Amino acid sequence: MSRYFFYLVFVNMIANVVASVPKILISHRADGAIVSMILSFFSGLVFCYIVTRFFNLFPGQGLPELTRKYLPRWVSFPVLLLVAGSWYIAGLITLVTFSFLLKRFLTPDMPLPWITSTFLLFLTYGILMKSRSVLYTIEFVLLCCLPIIFVITLKAYTTPELRWDFIKEAVMHIYHVPDFSAFSASTYLLLGGFNLIIFNRLFKREQHINWKNMLFISLAGGASLVTTYFVPIGINGFESIGGIVYPWITTSDALRLEFFVVERVLYIFLLLYLAISFLSVLIHWHVTLELLKSIIWFKRLRWKKRNLTPFLFIGLFWFVSLEIVTYLTEYQLIEYTRYFLNYLLCSFAAMFGLFLFIKRRAEV
Repeated sequence: MSRYFFYLVFVNMIANVVASVPKILISHRADGAIVSMILSFFSGLVFCYIVTRFFNLFPGQGLPELTRKYLPRWVSFPVLLLVAGSWYIAGLITLVTFSFLLKRFLTPDMPLPWITSTFLLFLTYGILMKSRSVLYTIEFVLLCCLPIIFVITLKAYTTPELRWDFIKEAVMHIYHVPDFSAFSASTYLLLGGFNLIIFNRLFKREQHINWKNMLFISLAGGASLVTTYFVPIGINGFESIGGIVYPWITTSDALRLEFFVVERVLYIFLLLYLAISFLSVLIHWHVTLELLKSIIWFKRLRWKKRNLTPFLFIGLFWFVSLEIVTYLTEYQLIEYTRYFLNYLLCSFAAMFGLFLFIKRRAEV
């Protein structure tokens, strides 16, 4: 597989370490989180393998091209519109989460709409880029951030603040029945491969995913799940962690880099994940824009030989984002994210039926 496919998978893994996923998992630490994570690990790998194998059958074609070719318009239009809405909400959750984080920890005096607008200014330029340029941006930012992420993760596992007794206490709850919310949240970490619905357009040559690729993804995914869940518990305590809104922010503030330019890891951590979250929203909203362009295109909406349909969609992105960020509270954000991830897991499972139908139509 192309290295860009792995970038899509890894960005989704890393970005959700700070978002609502760890909070959802930790809220179920005493009632099935560990079993849910084990089940989600295997189901996530199966999902990743199936979606990759499917798009490997159609080099250079995304979901819009396949639905246009093998489905009637009255079916393809609502399907693509529903998928576009799901991808937009996924990016919106990350955007709103980091707006809240910056408001709380870095810029407490700046109004939330201003923080969100700053994000949106950079995102507007990013999502209008060509898909290949988006992948180049992902590669550059990710390669700059990964070494620092590795150092912080290593520091978290080696710090004296990490109490293994708390982790052992968490493991004691392995016999509980799995919870669906915890299962869907942890599975979401491994679903970055679904972005092939648009980015598969760039993979013109026939791709193959083999056992080495899956082993690499499984090792990274397993490490991400274990780190996301157990490190905050080990540093903050099994009981105390339940009252913390952002477990990984508090965890990073307990770490120190004695021989670095900035001693407190919190500031490095926030800036680092600010870049990763930008990539996550960029990917989701670029996919959303491309899906919307494939089904809604106003030919007469032009100015100086440029079609303004994409700018109309971006205006809608701005409006909804600014309305949501002023309406939601942090508690509501976590609750709505929980509902959305439950829905998203079911919709991804249903999408396999669509893939099977397209595959059979293509074989006729």
